[in-house]
This record gives sequence, structure tokens and C-alpha cells, in this order.
Amino acid sequence: MKNVESAKRVLVLFLGFIGLTMQTLVYAWFWFKTYYPIVSATRVSQDGYVLGNGLKLYFRGHLLILGIYFILLLFFSNTYGGLKIGYLKPMDVFFSQIFALFMVNFISYFQLSLLRNWLVRVTPMVMIFIIQLIISFLWAYTTNWLYMRIFKPRRLLLVSGKYPVDDITHKFNSRKDKYHIVRSMNISEGIEKIYEECLGDYDGVIIWDVPSEYRNGLVKYCYGRNIRIYVMPKITDVLLKGSTQLHLFDTPVLLLREYAIKIEQRAIKRLIDIVLSLLLIVLSSPVMLITAIIIKLYDGGPVLYKQVRCTQNRREFKIMKFRSMRVDAEKDGVARLASKNDSRITPIGKFIRACRIDELPQLFNILVGDMAFIGPRPERPEIIAQYLEEMPEFAFRMKVKAGLAGYAQVYGKYNTTPYDKLKLDLTYIENYSVWLDIKLMLLTVKILFTPDSTEGVDENQITAQKKG
Repeated sequence: MKNVESAKRVLVLFLGFIGLTMQTLVYAWFWFKTYYPIVSATRVSQDGYVLGNGLKLYFRGHLLILGIYFILLLFFSNTYGGLKIGYLKPMDVFFSQIFALFMVNFISYFQLSLLRNWLVRVTPMVMIFIIQLIISFLWAYTTNWLYMRIFKPRRLLLVSGKYPVDDITHKFNSRKDKYHIVRSMNISEGIEKIYEECLGDYDGVIIWDVPSEYRNGLVKYCYGRNIRIYVMPKITDVLLKGSTQLHLFDTPVLLLREYAIKIEQRAIKRLIDIVLSLLLIVLSSPVMLITAIIIKLYDGGPVLYKQVRCTQNRREFKIMKFRSMRVDAEKDGVARLASKNDSRITPIGKFIRACRIDELPQLFNILVGDMAFIGPRPERPEIIAQYLEEMPEFAFRMKVKAGLAGYAQVYGKYNTTPYDKLKLDLTYIENYSVWLDIKLMLLTVKILFTPDSTEGVDENQITAQKKG
């Protein structure tokens, strides 16, 4: 088993290196043929401005330029998941690489302009991007095909507790190229029988909602025999994962703070929120103006939709959005989440929701301090009350300020169950860092263009289900 996993890792690293090298070679070709001659030339414009610094580079200088490009490509590809061969579907890998390549080429364009002391031609950079997209598409599908030909889907044993297995089975079956649940067993069949079955011809064991008195022994049993384990964490597991390990005595001590984000982190987070919100308000003002005019002309109703939401410590505030539903969407006074194919959404509303334009007014909520860029999404008081009846732990996510985007939005979907969203939000709170905020901001750009992240909830997901 160890040899197989090592082989997988070596193959993924090798294929990733090949992909990054090919993309860098495309840039290198245009660097030597187009951009370096421009950067190394010196001429004066009619206005007397010096266009180009006459920069002369030798071998190490060229190597530095290409090395910077390679490192940027590695960073953004790793951030967006563009190197996760065999882990993500090939289309997801390609989609991730689109964002990585765009970010790297965007930065590189201004790097070249600085070297020239003036803006360089954008056409060659567009050509670089197009060629790289073609290579990336072919690379994503070829490497996935090769990976799947060499490594077959993992054969898994599913061990469940008292809750139905439909949800977890559906999740694993959605990746049949990677996982194959061979057999399902319930803990009621007897722990000794399950122990014996774990030694069968399986590549791993899924532990799904098994009571802790059995789960702990099962985890130790599998771990001691080098059996791969997939465990669906409970709330306490998420909290413990974010704890701080202390070395005060001769035994490990885990510290769980009542407030995970430190005061200096809060100060930096707030500064980033103020600067970015001001910048984005200025940049997006033309889009907001046009959207406001179109909404007003469509049905004459109000442009903005203000709704009471809860932020840190359950403090209420009015969130602002561009109105995407009919004026009488909730004329019965009942608070409800948007569902798939919701008839209350206007044609204009469908577009601005799909493009996330309806969220832009929340930049003002961030500026005044009601929200942050990154944090658990703010919920309505009525819906919070419903969730708290089923999940008292839902109150934990209100330890921090609500956010425009969050961990649950990046790693989940709009229709992810409330319980799973809660676990994702708590993962963010208990593992907070400034770098995590920056990473989630970068990933949010990708999520904006992911269709299934804007889907409404199914009717059976409206009511939360507590699972231990």
C-alpha cells in the first residue's frame, strides 16, 4: 500500500512539473522573441518620455525572469487546485488552471511594463494565455486519463451508525472514477464482525456517523493495521482540530479558546476590509450604477433589498443587496431560502445572482463594520432560530463577524446541508490566519464563476438535520 501511494505521489509531482514547465516555455518563447527586444530597446517618445530602459540581461538575468514566472505559476496553480491530478475531475483541474494562468499573466504583464518603463503590447500576452489554455486543456485530460489507467478507483468499506447512508453514498458515488463503495455495514451488525471485515480486500474504510464509543476503537484498529480511514468529523472533532497544543507538563494539553481570532489578527483583518472595500466600491461603481438603472426600469420597484441579518454575537443589522426577486416575494411574511427554479426570482435577478452582482452593495456593509470580506455568511434571525432548534452548536459560528464569502462558500455549495456548512465555518474560525483569509479571497474569485455554487436548496434541505 505504501509503495502504491508513493508511486501516486511521484507521478502527480512529475506530471505537475511537466505541466508547469510547458506553460513556462510558452512564456519563455514570447519573452525572447517579443518582450525582451522591447524591454532592451531605448527610444524617446514625441513628448520626451523615455520608453524602455535599455535593459540588458545575461543568462542569469533571463533565468531569474523565467524563474519568477515559474514560481508564480506554481503558487497560483497550487492555490486554485490546478495541480490536483486524480483528486479533482479533469474539467475542474482545467478550470482551476484558467484562473492560475490569468493571475500569473496579469502580474507578468505589469512586471514587463515596469521593466520597459511603459506599458508593453498586450496582444502577445493574450496569445500566451490562449496557447497556454490549449496546452492546459490537453494536459488536464491526458494526465487524468493516464492516472486513471494506472491507478484504479479505491475499493472502500462503508461503516455507518444510526443515520441513513444515502447522503454519504451519493457523495462518494459522484466520484466513481476515484472511489468505489464495495460494501456497506451498520454498527448494529457487531463491532467484532466489522473489525474482521476491515481486513478484507479493501483500499480503505469510511466511518460515517458511528457513535464515539465504537468509532474510537475502530479508528485505532484501522490505524494500527495501516488501513486508510475516511472519517466524517463531528462538531467536537472540528473544534479539537483547531486547538492549540500546550507543553506545560509532561503530557500533551489541548487548549480551546473561547475566541479563536487574536486581537492583532482582528486589527489586520479590519484594515484589509476597509482598504479593499473602498477600492472595490470605486472600481465597481459603474457596474452598480448600470444594475440599479436596469432594476428600476424593469418593474419600478426599489433597487436595493434590505434584510435583517445577524452578525457577531447575533447582533442584527440590515444587509444590502440588489433586488433579484419580485417586490411581493415574501408577502406572506414567512422567511424562506431561495430554492431551485424559484419563481420569485426575476429574469434580471437570475442574471445578477449568477454573476454575483447582487452582492456588490454589501461592500458598504463591510466598510461600516457590520460584515467582513471573509467569515460565515449572515443568516436571518428566523432561520437561525430554526437551525438552533435542531443544532444548538449553530451559535458557535456567530463568535466572529459575518462575511461576504467564507470557508463554507469556497469548499461547499449553496445547497450544502446546514450541518455541513456549520462544520466548514467552524473549521475557518478554529484555524484562522491572515493567510487563510487571503487564500479564501483568491479562491472566491474562482467560485464566482462556478455555476453549482449559486444553486438553490432542495426542499428537503430547508430544515436542518442534526447529526450528533
